[in-house]
Amino acid sequence: MAAAVPLLAASVRPNVIVILADDQGSADLGCYGATDLHTPHTDALAARGVRFTQFYAAAPVCSPSRAGLLTGRWPVRAGVPNNCASYQGGRGALPPEEVTMAEMFKAAGYVTAHIGKWHLGYTSETAPGAQGFDHTFGHMGGCIDNFSHFFYWQGPNTHDLWRNGTEVHHGGEFFPDLMVREAGQFMERNRDRPFFIYYALNTPHYPYQADAKWLEHFKGLPCPRRLYAAFVAAQDERLGKLFAKLDALGLRERTIIVFQSDNGHSTEERAHFGGGSAGPYRGAKFSLFEGGIRLPAIISWPGRLPQNEVRDQVGHACDWLPTLAELAGVKRPAAKLDGRSLLAVIRDAKAPGPHADHALHWQVGTGPDADWAVREGDWKLIGSTRDTTDGKQQPKVKFFLADLKTDPGEKTNLADRHPQIVARLRKLHDHHLD
Repeated sequence: MAAAVPLLAASVRPNVIVILADDQGSADLGCYGATDLHTPHTDALAARGVRFTQFYAAAPVCSPSRAGLLTGRWPVRAGVPNNCASYQGGRGALPPEEVTMAEMFKAAGYVTAHIGKWHLGYTSETAPGAQGFDHTFGHMGGCIDNFSHFFYWQGPNTHDLWRNGTEVHHGGEFFPDLMVREAGQFMERNRDRPFFIYYALNTPHYPYQADAKWLEHFKGLPCPRRLYAAFVAAQDERLGKLFAKLDALGLRERTIIVFQSDNGHSTEERAHFGGGSAGPYRGAKFSLFEGGIRLPAIISWPGRLPQNEVRDQVGHACDWLPTLAELAGVKRPAAKLDGRSLLAVIRDAKAPGPHADHALHWQVGTGPDADWAVREGDWKLIGSTRDTTDGKQQPKVKFFLADLKTDPGEKTNLADRHPQIVARLRKLHDHHLD
């Protein structure tokens, strides 16, 4: 076991960049087995860091997943059981009293930025600036057109692009390029002090809008895989530019980078009913089968953390907050955290996972119609969910028990064979918010 990392003086604390992809499938990186995609820059990040094979999002859908990541708390406990507003004044938001990563780092002397998608509230009281971010740029709702920056999917078409609470216009400019530019300028301004950036991609979420060169590159793939593959390549190319800027500023060895997807790939109609891949797993976005929540996750800090290593221990998006607090030597929030530090596992492949004696929980919605699941060891019980694998509307699946060690694809329901395990896991779920 590696020795504990001592608290760092503020003057030498690392920068932190948390990158959250949007609707990127479980197997949709070269380093996760994809052979028909082009992701050299994200794969290189994994080669300079640690990659997880059993890592879970906090939810199978955008807003609850983001709430869990930013607070280290189960999304329902953090007050975000469902998606939040995508239009001004709409209902649904991360409660202002919840303490985010940004507030944690800001209290420790960091300058903080949110760049990209928010989708955690669309009022001044629930905007990024009210949740600890000194600088913010991006869209407030769930998605935008990447060139007009309009939200087209509910009610009247509305422009949704903001910088520090003020609407800005960059019509015709590709949003992922705007994100790279904004982040680069922020890093230049703050290169001499520790910074935290929440880099919340809106890719490869629909609409699939890749560069012409990438559409040409992937023209031999069937549709919609070619549209998705081109968009993932466009995303990866911009991440390469972000990393190149970090290198040019001489900050790579002083910067922790985390990469994760927020939930599984979309099989919605607006995503052409697919394009992404869950590999061997069942399910996709909106589903609590593995393909909706088991996702790529990478952490890199050259010179301080292992490089080009893989971890099979179970991890969860709520774990990043306590992990990063320990790595950076900053004080954790006083609120009850559901995440546990992954640092021992990151440093030592033989270390027991933080959830070896601790169940993981997922819930979307509230009340008797909520979707939920619990994993304890290799046993996973889905209380209620839909199988979104093929994009067709399916009836809810109730009480599906799987042994993930022998059946990671969740093909066989063992609930009738093991009623005592079902009862035990149901009880864990009933009390997981106590």
